Order: sequence, then C-alpha cells, then structure tokens
Amino acid sequence: MAAYISMGEAHRRITEYLTRFSDAISSQDGKSLSRLLSVSSDSAALLSLADALNTFQDANRVIRQSERFSQYGDILLHVFRALQSYRLKNLAESYMAFEKASNAIIQEFRNWETAWALEALYVIAYEIRILAERADMELASKGKTPEKLKGAGSFLMKVFGVLAGKGPKRVGALYVTCQLFKIYFKLGTVHLCRSVIRSIETARIFDFEEFPVRDKVTYMYYTGRLEVYNENFLAADHKLSYALTYCSTEKEANIRMILKYLVPVKLSIGIFPKASLLEKFNLNEYKDVVLALKRGDLRLLRHALEEHEDRFLRSGVYLVLEKLELQVYQRLVKKIYIMQKERDPNRAHQIKLDVIVKTLRWLDIDMDVDEVECIMAILIYKNLMKGYFAHKSKVVVLSKQDPFPKLNGKPVNA
Repeated sequence: MAAYISMGEAHRRITEYLTRFSDAISSQDGKSLSRLLSVSSDSAALLSLADALNTFQDANRVIRQSERFSQYGDILLHVFRALQSYRLKNLAESYMAFEKASNAIIQEFRNWETAWALEALYVIAYEIRILAERADMELASKGKTPEKLKGAGSFLMKVFGVLAGKGPKRVGALYVTCQLFKIYFKLGTVHLCRSVIRSIETARIFDFEEFPVRDKVTYMYYTGRLEVYNENFLAADHKLSYALTYCSTEKEANIRMILKYLVPVKLSIGIFPKASLLEKFNLNEYKDVVLALKRGDLRLLRHALEEHEDRFLRSGVYLVLEKLELQVYQRLVKKIYIMQKERDPNRAHQIKLDVIVKTLRWLDIDMDVDEVECIMAILIYKNLMKGYFAHKSKVVVLSKQDPFPKLNGKPVNA
C-alpha cells in the first residue's frame, strides 16, 4: 500500500513530471523522454507519480494552468491515466489510455524534422506490446475476450508506416518490426509477418546494414524461425547463423534462444554441434538426438523425441527433428555396410533386407521386409544412399563409389 501523500506533495510531484516532460521535448532529449513514458518499468519515480495522481485527482487542472504544459495536454492527460490505472492494476484501462497517449505522440513525431525522439518511440512500441500482453492476461482471467494484443499489432503497423519513409527516422522501422514479430508469434498469426518482411527486404528506402545491430539480430532470429517453420533450412541456417554471429556474447539467454532453433537446422543439413556447446547453453534435450544420429540408433531418437515432446512442440521444431529419422536409417545401413566390409569386402555392397529387419528388431523396432524396402527406396530417392534393389532376392545393392553421400551443409532432397 502506498504511503500517505499530502496534497502539496502530490502537486509538487505532478508539476515536477510536467516540467521534465516539457524540458525533454524542448531540448530534444530522447533518452529523458523515453524514461518518462516507461509505464511498465516500475521505476520509483513513476510509481511515486502514480501515487500522487491518485491522491490529487485533478492533474488536468495543473496541465491547463500553463501553456508550457497545455500544448501537450492530449499526451499528458492519457499518460497520467495510464500510470494511475497501472498502479491500481487496472491493466486493460492502462493499455487503452497509453494507446491514446501514443497516438498523440505519433502525431507530434510526424512534425519533428529530425530523429531525436526515436528512443522514446522505441519505448512506446515496447510499452504498447507489454501493456497489451498484461491487459489480455487480465481480461482472460475475468472470462473476457483478450483483444488488446491484436489491437497493439494494428497500432504498431501505423507506427511502422510513419517510419517507412525517407530520412533518418527510417532506422527505427526495424525495431518496430521486431515488436510486431513478437506480437504475431505470440498470437499465432505469423503469416502477418510477410507484408512487413516484404517492406523491409524489397523497399528501396531501407538499407539493412544501416539498422542498429541489436535490431538486425532480433530480425534475423524471427525470420530464421519463420524459415524453420517453412522448412527452408538453408535460408534458416543463414539467418539464424547471422543472429548468432552478431548477438552480444554477454546475452547468454538470447544465444540460447537462437541455438534452440539453429541446432535442429544444422542437424537437418548434416552438421553436428559440439557436446560442450549444448552443455554450456543448457540445451541437453538435443544430446540424445545428436547421439542417435551418430550411432544410427532409431530407438534412441524416438525416445529423445518422446521424452522432450512438449518442449519440442512448444518450440515448433518437433517435426524438423522427426524428419531426422531418414539420416538415422542412413547411418544404420552404413554401420551394417562397414561390418560386412570387414568380414567380406567383395560382398559388402550387397545388404539383405532381412539383416536390416533383424538389426531394427534388436533396437526394439518391429518392421517387416516390405516396410524396410520402402524406407530403403526413400533413402535412394532422396540421395542419402546410392544403389538399387534386387527385388526378387530382397537385397539392396549399393554403389561401390560413395554409397552414402554426405549432406555437406545441404538439406535432404525433397
């Protein structure tokens, strides 16, 4: 519970905020302005201001008393309401008030010739998303339809439109894009990312290299995830590798998030991560998957997928990992081939399907000859194995030259 505040003290805090707000704009101090708009930051200064507002109850009169403050009345009045509601934990009301304040700021931002207020605009984009997420949680807990995050997405598209022009303000477009990505991924409407991606990647007004590194890393992370969902593994590898390369080494949590998607992508193109990397970034769910691929152990792969099914499904990589079965079959047949070569080099390239069936049964995988023949046909078709069938004798005849082509950083043929 907030401590008692006298009316005089409340008036002083409100006036101090108004002065700082006016000074930040007149001196074009974007950093100071951004701090004054960070509603969800729980900063001591803003919490004490919210307590003052809930005590004084007539901040509008203070704003109107001075032309210095009243010129920003449309902004300030709604910022105050957002702060008051946030302090009282009325999160839906706080979001709605902050959106109105943000609309008013955007109108001012259009008229400012330079990009001095970009940092404040970043805070607005961030706060709109965070307040909307919290408002939706509140609405859902009351049995109401959570709709604020969807509204936040629509609002940020307007902000993107303001930035998508010539001039120095355009460097802020990628930050807003990344906030949009976070909203679309949260809502499960990732198809909405396409129009923003087109604008960033095809519009002549944008030069990707001029954007801040932080925003480029976030952008490549989310577009890399989209490529994973679309099974465009080479594009996913490029984008996620870019994000990993330029991510600050101090941001270990972010590195882990990138690797959570990059590891299955690398596995899909035949590249294994080091065990020390998985250990360092607590990605132990991939350890048995990697081991299964190296051993050709189908039982171990299926066990790993089952054990971590919920985690892989939440990440959206389960189907990617499930398709690694073909590589496991390839390595299993290769192990049989190597063993036969040691016993009888002249006949090593001829593998009876019965031998593969027995090996699978040893791994507790129950398949008949026809099922194994079908899998071998897929391996040959997808160029994971070179050879042909001697159908009558139920034998796979492998090529004597490079019977098991390596992926070498390329995805399995579709």
